Amino acid sequence: MTTYKTAESVCMGHPDKLCDLIADSILDACLRKDKSARVACEVMATKGKIIVAGEITCDGKVDIRWEVREVLRKVGYNPWKFTVFVFVHKQSADISAGVTTALEARNGSEERYASIGAGDQGTVYGYATNETREMLPLPLVLAHRICKRVDTVRKDKIVKGILPDGKAQVTVEYEDEKPKRVKTIVVSVQHEASKTQEQLYSDIKQNVLWQCFEDFPFDDDTEIFVNPSGRFVEGGPAADTGLTGRKMMVDTYGGLALHGGGAFSGKDPTKVDRSGAYMARYIAKNIVWSGLADKCGVALSYAIGKADPVAVDIDTFGTSALSNETLREIVMSVFNLRPAAIIEKLVLRNAIYEDTATYGHFNSCLFPWEDTSMRLYNELRKAAEAYADRKTEN
Repeated sequence: MTTYKTAESVCMGHPDKLCDLIADSILDACLRKDKSARVACEVMATKGKIIVAGEITCDGKVDIRWEVREVLRKVGYNPWKFTVFVFVHKQSADISAGVTTALEARNGSEERYASIGAGDQGTVYGYATNETREMLPLPLVLAHRICKRVDTVRKDKIVKGILPDGKAQVTVEYEDEKPKRVKTIVVSVQHEASKTQEQLYSDIKQNVLWQCFEDFPFDDDTEIFVNPSGRFVEGGPAADTGLTGRKMMVDTYGGLALHGGGAFSGKDPTKVDRSGAYMARYIAKNIVWSGLADKCGVALSYAIGKADPVAVDIDTFGTSALSNETLREIVMSVFNLRPAAIIEKLVLRNAIYEDTATYGHFNSCLFPWEDTSMRLYNELRKAAEAYADRKTEN
């Protein structure tokens, strides 16, 4: 059966992604001052204005305006063409109390990881597939590559006359759930007025697309669109208002897996819509890497102020020899899903978040939640064998 899957990515100068970068830059600055900082930072960008708002409790002073201007400079915008407005206050005492002392601890538990409660309620999802070495859907991997390469050729001046805003989209044709060919590539890049459409098409194809599709080439029948809307001179916040958390599919699985609706950027790791999602990805990726499934989705549900998740669910989409229920039991026995344990395991108190804000939060083997280890491989395989032996005995 033939199907088509599509995913998009955006360049670092895209207005929404610019806001994510600013929010995570502020978070990193707070964590450098205070590893226990509580941050929930939202950013809005429009023509000539950057607005930062939210709740920040930090044992140290952070120059938010400087952080904003530094990100603007790195991305390629003139920081002095923007007025920066800052509206922040400390985290609510009620929320702080529930996070600082979890329900389990209030009920008398002295277990080490029972101290911190989830910073919010909701369900977070992780996903992995063996169709790429990144264990992400192929259309998303290719779209990220394009945007990263566009940013690189602009910054390194390999391609002249292009500006910070841009995005990409890739459609892949699948045959029986296996990637077969690239059907469509769409690239939109902001450019200087003097650059013609023909020059832009040639530059993008020669200096971006050939490099991004070396291991999964497009063919003569692949549709390639470069700036299909035509002229794209006015871009960035001057043309389109940006907000944090508006590119959640870009940040995760390209819309090709479930999403709980919680954004990541600007949130410290007590917020489980970030840390829980990272843990869910870590679990899903290691299940696939261990050969226990070809595809895996993990769902973790939390209640604010409570350490233990209220629900855990696994779905391997029929690609595992083990039942979803068995894999759930294995996950519950191998992984500690309390926020304090997640924060410790994935080293989430470090100032690493600005690097996550572009090209997806699961795009680098340097992120702890992307790690795969032989120890965990052996632990998961051993647990699977134990369940198989138990089933045989019964």
